[in-house]
Amino acid sequence: MKTVFRIAKAELRSLFYSPIAWLLIIVFMIQSALTYMDQLGNTVSQQELGGTALLYLDTLTFRIFTDIFGFFGSVMRNLYLYIPLLTMSLISRETSSGTIRLLYSSPISVWEIVFGKYLSMMIVNLLFVGVAGIFVVSGVFQIKDAEIGMLMTAMLGLYLLLCTYAAIGLFMSSLTNYQVVAAICTFATIGVLSYVETWWQGVEFVRDLTYFLSINGRTQNLMEGLVTTKDVFYFILIIYLFLGLSIFKLKAGMESKPALIKTSRYLAVVVSALLLGYLSSRPGMIGYHDATSNKNRTLTPNAQQIITELKAEPLEVIAYNNLLSNFWYMGSAQYYNKNQALWAPYLRFDQNITFKTVNYYDAPTDSKLFKYYPGKNLEEIAEIFARNNNVELKSLLKPAEIRKMIDLEPEMYQYVMLLKWKGRQTFLRVFDDPMIWPSETEVSAAFKRLLQAKMPKISFLTGDLERNIHKTGDREYKALTNLATFRHSLVNQGFDVDTLSLENREVPKDITALVIADPKIAFSPATMTRLRKYINDGGNLLVAAEPGKQDVVNPLLKELGVQVMQGMLIQESKDMAPTLVTPELTKFAGTFSKRVAESLSDSMKVSMPGAAGLSYVSGGPFDVQPLLLTDQRLSWNRLKPLGTDIVTASLNQQEPSASPSAVANRSNTGTVSFSSAEGDVRGAIPTVLSLSRKVNGKAQRIIVAGDADFMSNVELQRMNVRTANFAFNTALFSWMCDGEFPIDTSRPRAKDNRVNVNREQLAALRILYVWILPGLLMAFGVILLIRRKRK
Repeated sequence: MKTVFRIAKAELRSLFYSPIAWLLIIVFMIQSALTYMDQLGNTVSQQELGGTALLYLDTLTFRIFTDIFGFFGSVMRNLYLYIPLLTMSLISRETSSGTIRLLYSSPISVWEIVFGKYLSMMIVNLLFVGVAGIFVVSGVFQIKDAEIGMLMTAMLGLYLLLCTYAAIGLFMSSLTNYQVVAAICTFATIGVLSYVETWWQGVEFVRDLTYFLSINGRTQNLMEGLVTTKDVFYFILIIYLFLGLSIFKLKAGMESKPALIKTSRYLAVVVSALLLGYLSSRPGMIGYHDATSNKNRTLTPNAQQIITELKAEPLEVIAYNNLLSNFWYMGSAQYYNKNQALWAPYLRFDQNITFKTVNYYDAPTDSKLFKYYPGKNLEEIAEIFARNNNVELKSLLKPAEIRKMIDLEPEMYQYVMLLKWKGRQTFLRVFDDPMIWPSETEVSAAFKRLLQAKMPKISFLTGDLERNIHKTGDREYKALTNLATFRHSLVNQGFDVDTLSLENREVPKDITALVIADPKIAFSPATMTRLRKYINDGGNLLVAAEPGKQDVVNPLLKELGVQVMQGMLIQESKDMAPTLVTPELTKFAGTFSKRVAESLSDSMKVSMPGAAGLSYVSGGPFDVQPLLLTDQRLSWNRLKPLGTDIVTASLNQQEPSASPSAVANRSNTGTVSFSSAEGDVRGAIPTVLSLSRKVNGKAQRIIVAGDADFMSNVELQRMNVRTANFAFNTALFSWMCDGEFPIDTSRPRAKDNRVNVNREQLAALRILYVWILPGLLMAFGVILLIRRKRK
């Protein structure tokens, strides 16, 4: 080993007694400084802007340092520009000058030469990491409660990547006498390793090997705070591969061996590296360490408990992939390894999961394919898509074949995964939103469906012109209940939904809650009798009324000690219709779920277009708690009917064809003023109440709302007001099923949500990092080089 250290010391002298090493380190420092200051500057600007900008100011360690566009992401993307220029002379300088023959003739083994030179690069890489460490240390002091564990793993990722590039560069330097050629070959090899994952993706075994060889994205887990043996072994094995090839290349130059022996040596190194890489990347062979403070890269305890129960039997995941759907790419061969990465958090706790993809073509529900391709039949359209995606149409199942195999019409013929376990099955969907892939909550809900036969069942009353759960109109409830492509639908959160008429039957005993949403005609005597019996027996209930229909629901609510107030609630607003009320969440509502509690702390409100107030009697059999209260400064209850112009402005909120901006612009056509003489009453008026009591030892839970639109399709898609409707609606059903669903996969809020720097300090830091530190390093390097030249 002493020889290795002597060679490393000699190589370091050679590097730092020439300007190139100093120049590259100085340029690296300036580039790092500019990147860090840009990221920090953007955060400071957002913090000083204040207001709503502060709502999005969180996970700053990730944003500034480890995001793909953050400090480490930017630095790592440019590393390939530095290392080849340092490694290009490691061996080629010796071969071009003839000194390699002296090394061959000396009592030094080839492996000592290679390891000595590589050790010198490992030390140089530490200097690069040390430069990056300056800004990491700065970030620890400048970011409130910075994620130190994440920063340390990112530093590890940076060092491993540098060492990998150095091993590649050393091997390329051994192939040629020309240093420039060695540098170009290193650039090319890094490029090949970045894109090799896209090769031969249709062949399963080869696909696994090419994905293993790919260096693209290998540091992503480390940057985000997750250390896996799979990633660490990858870097070690790639280093082993290129150092081994370097040793045998130099051996070939000093030995007279048959070509077969030389080739077999190279193959032995390559095959052993690939085999070890394949084995180390198998799910059951991977070790994990989550260095984040909130364990953000690990499943939450609730999700872990559910998936642990599934381990007893194999879980089969069958993806049905439609060529003509929006998500065809998710089931393509090129996307296979990305899909595996999305499943990796679950494979960490259950390796007994198998995957299969069934490719087919069929017309997605409500698609406009035939409009866009007039005169063509489905097969001709599919042929166009197949050619565009480089797919053989004959390899896909035809519509008749897939329909014979499984009914995918309820899934709208979109990409969907069928989960099978112990004879049970359920669908796991992807969604029409920016995230697309199901989150931990939706996956856990699907797993829970496999584990238990009975899920919470929500029945919606029909027969009295209530809101419809199967229609997509603005005022209907499909998005809330069973829209497959909508993430927050109850069916995707673990609930079963159905409709129910009480004209000829009693309320089934297996339902979790009954919903009465905006009935427009009086209940028949038979329905009223059955509703009263259901309430007296302790059934859970949600009643959503509307202004003008108080007389329909008040007879039923009277027995609960609640009444829907006559009139309509009004709220002053410059931009919105006066009938759009945005009541505030109460502290008690915040106990329903963590998401509602977060909405409460963020002062988010629930939008209710056209709402009536509620009154209630205290001291009755129910514990009554307001969940939403109007702002007494801006809102009041109006008894007098609204004028025609104001009613029109209010109805504009419900027009299907109206965009949010158009609605806002039209909503000021009518104005309303408070008038106590006309019976107006100002105050904090409840719009949603919760009622609870014990019946036969069981908790009964009832929700009464003075509005039915807050759960409607249009309100769940409202874009012109930031609301808490999503969280609040789901929390109501969660409360009625005793919190069983949705699965709670929430984590504590990140603490690194502020920086301890102002704009003036930022300017001083920029001068220090961009000018003073590189200047001092340059001065030191110049002095060293001048002194060396004099000697």
